[in-house]
Amino acid sequence: MSSTSVQPTNYSSIKNAPLAGLAEGNSYFSNYHLAAAVVVVPYVLKMFLPLFNRGGVKTYLFLLILTGVPTTVAYWTLASMYGARLNEKVKLPGKDIEEYITIKDAELAKLYNGKNKIPMQVFHDAFFEGKIDIKGDVLETLDYRHDFVKFTFTLELFKHVFTKLIPDVISHSQVQDQEQVQEHYDRGNDFYGWFLGPRMIYTSGVITDADTEETLEQLQDNKLAIVCSKLDLQPTDRFLDIGCGWGTLTAYVAKNFGCDATGVTLAKEQAKFGTERIAKNGIPADKARILNCDYRDIPKVSGSFDKISCLEMAEHVGIRRYSQFLSEVYDLLSDDGILVFQVAGFRQCWQYEDLNWGLFMNKYVFPGADASCSLGWVINKLEQANFEVKNIDVLGVHYSATLQRWYLNWVKNKDEVIAAYGDRWYRTWVFFLAWSVITSRQGSASVFQITLHKNLNAYHRVKGIKNHANIHIKMDKEPILIE
Repeated sequence: MSSTSVQPTNYSSIKNAPLAGLAEGNSYFSNYHLAAAVVVVPYVLKMFLPLFNRGGVKTYLFLLILTGVPTTVAYWTLASMYGARLNEKVKLPGKDIEEYITIKDAELAKLYNGKNKIPMQVFHDAFFEGKIDIKGDVLETLDYRHDFVKFTFTLELFKHVFTKLIPDVISHSQVQDQEQVQEHYDRGNDFYGWFLGPRMIYTSGVITDADTEETLEQLQDNKLAIVCSKLDLQPTDRFLDIGCGWGTLTAYVAKNFGCDATGVTLAKEQAKFGTERIAKNGIPADKARILNCDYRDIPKVSGSFDKISCLEMAEHVGIRRYSQFLSEVYDLLSDDGILVFQVAGFRQCWQYEDLNWGLFMNKYVFPGADASCSLGWVINKLEQANFEVKNIDVLGVHYSATLQRWYLNWVKNKDEVIAAYGDRWYRTWVFFLAWSVITSRQGSASVFQITLHKNLNAYHRVKGIKNHANIHIKMDKEPILIE
């Protein structure tokens, strides 16, 4: 890509980035350099520190243990501070920080002014506390973030990693998951309704026409139809939606396909809302239901369900229990069944902005959702669980469009949100939604919709050809064949 080939887009379906919003960030990191630093630092200390220089191997190992974590922290900090941008093809405007934000806190104003960029973690925390105001629209301003923000690793980020993230990754007990999910999703249906809209779906929608500004409801209706098509639902199917949220897909499946439908959620308010939604749609209680339980408590009857969906729930399972979870899903699925597995994740070749965003999300938005990994990692885990991949759709830009609609809804309902939950909750969520529009648009984070079945010899793969959407194409004109 030449320097002149970086051009902004103009599509009606998404929030298009300005040229400055297409700038690459710092991605410098070397495992070899880090390993060398961890090994060499204790050796140097042993050579020059009095008393220690008289010791042998045990002294060196003691210093290695003592300095390993501080050296690692120092390396990450320096790499995030001084690493170069991936490329310089997009030139930043070079404006003063005051052009973008107003710093009301005197101490912060002394540190960050003019061309002195503010660390992203310091910026968003101060914004939540009302110490900083963003000039103009939050999303529009964040599109120029590289001009006034730096994505350095701060002490506060390391504190979160060591005191919260790592313990959560190690534990992920059932009690912990329940507390985190209920604290998040039982906040209030009004809170979520103010940005999710009437469908109450907290997962990515799907764009069907890049040149059309589809509504949030259209994006979500597109997704519902696509998921159901991939599942090849039949009236005799027993359907399970793991992590069903407010039960929209569960009700949709029962109402439109006549399936026996079960949704599962840990959140009490979601279960109540979903049960009421099923009743309001005239669906008999013996035809569809919402279970308020952990995925580990789903009745364990082998092959209980013909079709299973799990849409953006597996992130909450955690890295430690991911394989166990997939094994349980495998057992719940019938041998000729289909699974649609949709999960959010990061790009493998990350930039420091990606890591800043991930830690922000873990702290403020989705605590405990540490299993947001790369597509390759997810596929490896699925195949290890003996699933066969039929189809993968990467929906990052679709998520950006969905998030933009959520963002606009949230801004529109600002007064109601502040009246009910306070200014800090409004600021936290408007920042989350705005930044997420950007990260999913530029590939920092994405969402993967994967269609799977059991990898068994007896599985009739030929039956899946008719609804294998990616192989059924519409050509603008009939091709000229080669003789």
